[in-house]
Amino acid sequence: MHVTGSAAPQAAPAPSPTPEISGRMSGRIPGEDSHGSNGRHARRFGLPVATALVMGNIIGGGIFLLPASVAPFGTVSLVAFVVLTVGAIALALVFGRLAERTPLTGGPYVYAREAFGDFAGFLTAWAYWITSWVSNAALAVTAVGYLDVLIPVNAHRWTACLAALVIQWLPALANFAGTRYVGAVQLVTTVLKFAPLLLVAAGGLFFFDPHNLGPFHAGGGSTMGAVSASAAILLFSYLGVESASVSAGEVDNPRRTVGRATVIGTIGAALVYLLGTLSVFGTVAHSRLVTSTAPFSDAVNAMFGGSWGGWAVALAALVSITGCLNGWTLLSAQTPYAAARDGLFPAAFARRRRGVPTVGVLVTVVLASLLTVYNYAAGSGKVFESLVLITTFTATVPYLLAAAAQIFHLISGRREKVDRARLVRDSVIAAVAAGFSIWLVAGSGYAAVYQGVLFLFAGIIVFAVMAARRTAAGRPQPEA
Repeated sequence: MHVTGSAAPQAAPAPSPTPEISGRMSGRIPGEDSHGSNGRHARRFGLPVATALVMGNIIGGGIFLLPASVAPFGTVSLVAFVVLTVGAIALALVFGRLAERTPLTGGPYVYAREAFGDFAGFLTAWAYWITSWVSNAALAVTAVGYLDVLIPVNAHRWTACLAALVIQWLPALANFAGTRYVGAVQLVTTVLKFAPLLLVAAGGLFFFDPHNLGPFHAGGGSTMGAVSASAAILLFSYLGVESASVSAGEVDNPRRTVGRATVIGTIGAALVYLLGTLSVFGTVAHSRLVTSTAPFSDAVNAMFGGSWGGWAVALAALVSITGCLNGWTLLSAQTPYAAARDGLFPAAFARRRRGVPTVGVLVTVVLASLLTVYNYAAGSGKVFESLVLITTFTATVPYLLAAAAQIFHLISGRREKVDRARLVRDSVIAAVAAGFSIWLVAGSGYAAVYQGVLFLFAGIIVFAVMAARRTAAGRPQPEA
């Protein structure tokens, strides 16, 4: 997946990656055509599809539950939304700058490895991979709740489990069909799911009643504590800001497109989150909202009357989650693909068909399926919820290392002849992104950090095995 297209004009050309990184991380496979694939099913993403990928991956099923989840904290949760949005935009700008410098598939993995070496790159890829497939399992189980509104599937837990597995495998099959179908599904599902979201986000403002908002700080403790507590719930909702950078190898003119798509997609998702949550807060009485299991359905019913809102929102949620799973399935395979090309992951992850790392997609969906079956077999949502919190922690590892890579490049002076104003601006943004990432770790909670570290430590063993194999392969054979 080599890069085509010219770089966007800038004060100074971004330095090329080192020969080692350029040769191994470009992802180019001998015999491929100019689009990085040996088939007609590979197609590069333009700005609209890349933006849809970012927005589609950020806005998943969580938006349909978020207002009720944070309602117990009061409207102070809107402050947490604003803080998270600022941090997410800072990360988006950092990813855009890093993509200008190194427009290769792999996103945070590429940036961490180029700046800090193999181990940092592996740790980033490993953490991001854990985040991806556990998130896929979480989204599929969430989708079952909305499917039950349309078709009763929760009557028996194994019926629900089967439905969750089907929901996971359908996007995987779309990925096996090739990147052209991934982009098409992502664009269509993003457009479809925005119709009901915008209906509530914009239409709800005309039915807004300040008396429904409830207290500013509904819980006990300090206001800052309430902001942090509500932010811990909202963290999962912003995963995906790195989507375009992870798939930079499939993006047309990535030096220009990745940054624009990342910022536009993040801002668009943030507006939908903020307006949607504010509208639900203003149309559904606070006393009802704190116990609601379908806040957007309640908002539509309050706006227009009747009971059809539950069906409409359930259908919208299914479309949203399907699109989110479609994009996350591709992203979950891209980072191991880039790491495998560098010898940091097993070589099988570097196999591709029709522009898609099929082994990575297969392994990811199998692991997510096993986790889903385990969740239903356990018969308790608490185990699964703790795993979702772990993804919040593991996601901060690549975010923090990407921000650190940008700081490294800025301080080391490897971007020559950049004007001082841009240098100061980029430094401030990188510092905000780094601080935001550390705050996310704190918001994940002690239990999630503890368990997440165990996941990361398991990856160290994998790194040791892969490093030993590379060393053995380069060592001369002993004489007989």
